[in-house]
Amino acid sequence: MAIGKRIKFFRNRKGMTQKQLGEVLGFLGKTSDVRMAQYESEARTPKHDLVKEMAHIFDVSPRAITVPEIDSNIGLMHTLFALEDMYGLKIGEIDGEICLRLDKSTGTAYSSTFEMFHAWQEQSALLEKGEITKEEYDQWRYKYPELDTSKQWRKALPQDLSDFLTDALKDESE
Repeated sequence: MAIGKRIKFFRNRKGMTQKQLGEVLGFLGKTSDVRMAQYESEARTPKHDLVKEMAHIFDVSPRAITVPEIDSNIGLMHTLFALEDMYGLKIGEIDGEICLRLDKSTGTAYSSTFEMFHAWQEQSALLEKGEITKEEYDQWRYKYPELDTSKQWRKALPQDLSDFLTDALKDESE
């Protein structure tokens, strides 16, 4: 979804008018709703700092606002192709249904992506079982990874730091 549609989506989700959002962001008078209309129609693109302010107002991650261009089926397909190239996403068929899966042969990309997908699947299952509300599920998604308590995702240490820590622990145990 393009950034303008995401801004409008989250603004509406908060129950705000363009004018109200513009004023909260510091645009004065008539410029408040005009500026927001320009962002939502994509006549203008907000700078990163403004996106961060909007994310704070909407109580979401800035990444939830700046998702890739998937407003059309063609845009979605190219996003999926990029995910295939970058993360080993593969398409297949199971029981007559099209399914997306991760390719294990991608190594590190597979492992970290699998862990994040698994955390997502757990939240989705909680929603399906009625253990969390749709609002809680959406909050988890839109603020990801901030609200992820699964500890399934993590940053890898730089190799030189990892080597240093490994050596230090070896020295300590000897």
